[in-house]
Amino acid sequence: MIRNLNQVTFQSFGMVPSEKSQNLRPFDKSMAASWQLPDSDPVLYRAVSETWVSCGSGTCVLSVSRDGEVFHQFYLDKTACISTEVFFCLRPFLGEATVLVYTEKAPEEAGVRGASSLRVDHQLQVEGIYTFFYQEKEQGFLFPGESHPMAELTYVDQGALHSVAEGQDLLLKQGDLVIYGPNQWHMQYADIGVAPRYVTLSFDAHGTELTPLLNQRFSAPQRVVSILQDMLREQEKMDAFSNDMILTQLNLLLLLLLRETVDPSGSKLQTANAIHSENEIIRQAQQYISSHIREKLSVPLVARQVDVSASYLTALFHKNLQISPGEYIRRIKLQESKQMIRENNLNFTEIAAQLQYSTVHHFSRQFKEKFGITPTEYAKSVR
Repeated sequence: MIRNLNQVTFQSFGMVPSEKSQNLRPFDKSMAASWQLPDSDPVLYRAVSETWVSCGSGTCVLSVSRDGEVFHQFYLDKTACISTEVFFCLRPFLGEATVLVYTEKAPEEAGVRGASSLRVDHQLQVEGIYTFFYQEKEQGFLFPGESHPMAELTYVDQGALHSVAEGQDLLLKQGDLVIYGPNQWHMQYADIGVAPRYVTLSFDAHGTELTPLLNQRFSAPQRVVSILQDMLREQEKMDAFSNDMILTQLNLLLLLLLRETVDPSGSKLQTANAIHSENEIIRQAQQYISSHIREKLSVPLVARQVDVSASYLTALFHKNLQISPGEYIRRIKLQESKQMIRENNLNFTEIAAQLQYSTVHHFSRQFKEKFGITPTEYAKSVR
């Protein structure tokens, strides 16, 4: 990526005169050498004294490095002074270009630098998504297993799910996710009495290796959970841009997981403890709501259970999940109603009563608003 050349961005490599003094050249043009920049691999130099550079004609890119390995690229639209011992090379941006160079001692040639791309490209690119399902399984279900050429992600939204791959049985609880690699055999099952709800999607990705993420149980950070929820909302919307939005969101989700798993600096973010604390509060609130979903719930009640104020819990939900805790409770109750309808043990009036709806009509209206069909239509589709 080409950066803007100014006093702040260039301070590690030299100096850029202020905007006011840019018109007053720090060197006499008649004393400067004019270099014709090659369109092939540029020569790499090491400054042995302060080296002033300014674009003569055309447009130029200045690449600089302290160690000769990691380079930063700048658009040379101003005069810059390169410090001693800094490695640098110059190349045209578009077409032909010349650059004016003034220095007391000629820089040393340090080889030839391969012409790297001037643009930013993806290190990780999700090429496509094959399947994207919200699964609602019966109690104690068993998926006997499969392998396929695509990678696959599973995220547990409610309940718990066993993930078996590479001879390892991982118990995924609410908020956990796992990723399987291409052609990795895996199976999934639920314990007796547990009816899990979870997201699965299969995809192709290229570039950065996903190996550090494979067959591990992750407690999904709230930002990852929020992205998954946005993806589900896009799937429901499904307009002309939704597929691109979902691909982009999955790309971001994987990058966030990789950043947490493979931290190049070897250090944690300064806010890690605060983020963990917020995640834990939300996780506890979600788990309480899930385990007490057939009781009368309110935001103040849930907040007391996780030892925070109702206003703080609301702020955390809005910040991390983009919904209020009240709306979250409503969604989970409606998801629970679908499970109860599939079990076929209760009529709609009894289901509404068990989920603490004031009337069956209130329940039916919210069900239709959420899923686009009535409870009766849903019951016919699953029986």
